[in-house]
Amino acid sequence: MPTRLKKPSVLKQLAMTAALAGFLVYLGANAVTGQYGLVGQDAMRDEVAALEARSATLQAEIDALRHRLSLLDPTALDPDLLSERAHALLSMLPPEDFVLLDGKHNKH
Repeated sequence: MPTRLKKPSVLKQLAMTAALAGFLVYLGANAVTGQYGLVGQDAMRDEVAALEARSATLQAEIDALRHRLSLLDPTALDPDLLSERAHALLSMLPPEDFVLLDGKHNKH
């Protein structure tokens, strides 16, 4: 009994080729325009630059607050600075200070 081999259908081969070509086009399009593609990388670079600028701003604020906090350290507290700041906040002068007004501000 002879075995007869079926010849593959041309239509089946074309369908498989078209499906694979379509998949390759899909992958290529995502490589260019997808979230992690070439266009997406530009957006990520812009976001990284914005976040680095924000980080630098926040680091400057942190450094300023640490400096202000270090001024409140009781072991490093300058009595003159403390006295000056207290007088400024209370709008008061120590008794040994004088206030001189020039003639421009006096109404006669």
